[in-house]
Amino acid sequence: MKKLEKLVAVAAAVAMGIGFAGCGSGNSADSSKGHVYFMNNKSEIVNQLQDLAQKYTDETGVRVDVQTAASGTYDSTMASELAKSNAPTMFNISGYDQFAKYKDYVEPLQDTEVYKLLNDEGKAYSYKIGDNSYTLPYAAEWYGIIYNKKIVKNYCTKSYAVIKTADDIKDYTTLKKVAESMQQHKDDLGLDGAFATPGLDSSDSYRFTAHMGRIPLYFEYRDMDTTFSKDIKGTYLDNYKNLFDLELNNSPTEAGLVSSATYDDCTSEFALGKVAFYPNGVWAYSQIKDNEVADDDLGMLPYFMGIDGEDDYGPAGVYDASWAVNKNASEKDKRATLAFIKWLVSDDDAKKVLAKDMGFSVPFSTFDTNDFQPDNPLTKVARAYSDEGKTEIRSFTVPDQKWQDDIASALTEYAQGTGDWSKVKSAYVDGWSTEWASNESSLGMLPEAEPLDAK
Repeated sequence: MKKLEKLVAVAAAVAMGIGFAGCGSGNSADSSKGHVYFMNNKSEIVNQLQDLAQKYTDETGVRVDVQTAASGTYDSTMASELAKSNAPTMFNISGYDQFAKYKDYVEPLQDTEVYKLLNDEGKAYSYKIGDNSYTLPYAAEWYGIIYNKKIVKNYCTKSYAVIKTADDIKDYTTLKKVAESMQQHKDDLGLDGAFATPGLDSSDSYRFTAHMGRIPLYFEYRDMDTTFSKDIKGTYLDNYKNLFDLELNNSPTEAGLVSSATYDDCTSEFALGKVAFYPNGVWAYSQIKDNEVADDDLGMLPYFMGIDGEDDYGPAGVYDASWAVNKNASEKDKRATLAFIKWLVSDDDAKKVLAKDMGFSVPFSTFDTNDFQPDNPLTKVARAYSDEGKTEIRSFTVPDQKWQDDIASALTEYAQGTGDWSKVKSAYVDGWSTEWASNESSLGMLPEAEPLDAK
């Protein structure tokens, strides 16, 4: 699994810190046109950002500086830089907690030209206070149940198959029948299991807390017609349990051992063609490709759990990465910064860098055509659901890492047989209200609730 080994090595190098990387494009700059200072938190796109900064300066005469903090130091670096007289004029925000930290620095953007270029999903994920919108989401990703079309097609040729094609898997009931049938006949199919192991090692548990855990939350919010509540009931946790049990009972790993299964372990099961189904997101493509699953054999199902009406929905979308503009910058620098951001999402060459080189599916109306979408087959199949009229499941904000860790711990005990499901429900429901109360005390704010207007 050389590709996975290489990626692990790269991740380890990033984790060690890349230093405080900078790019100044001042040689051809005209100071009278303002200055853009971008504080970036994505070390993997430093080179592309530097090239874009220089290109923009060459074309417009506006100086653009890009600084990237060392891995794991973004918040401390931001605190230091924002206190300076020449503070960043734009910066990244990833998650509600960062928005709450920097709320005193963010410029309202809803009346700007660039905000109006966001598509509906992008606008929905912009962080808001009252009537003001403060962030510009720039990277959309999706997650669902990835599947190997080749394996499913082979299964469909068998006398014991319960479906004729993958298109027949339109609900949880059918998914369950297929997975259990595959598990029963795994030796004949050349598989280790139907589902990739539901790993609960700290490297993999996010798939069941931050991601799969958001599916019952979405449908509870749907019923409440809201985008936030600091108290929830866990209405659909039994449906969550349906899918978790299905994975637990039909994977290559004994239930009592899933706590030691890492992200790389689980990903390799799918990448090597040893399992048919793998709940994860489009980002997993970088570790799946160049192994045993061809791009054309990659498909994605929604998270089918048996929730009423779920067949009207596609995979879940997540838009954690956003740009913000520093309201304390000079008016000249703010104008220059907004013009730079507009250029990033309007200029064809810049758009191709964002989409093709950085691999972002950018939620602006200017990226509607396939020419400006990433070369990621999982992104393409996920986006196809919207083209078919399916509603995208929104990834609403979860309280914090502690909430996720407590759910993972309860799931581990449940899988090992040392705890029952009631502990998972308590971690999910009681932990939700406890952690939001803690956040309100420490951050001084909560997400604002709006009507969901879901189908």
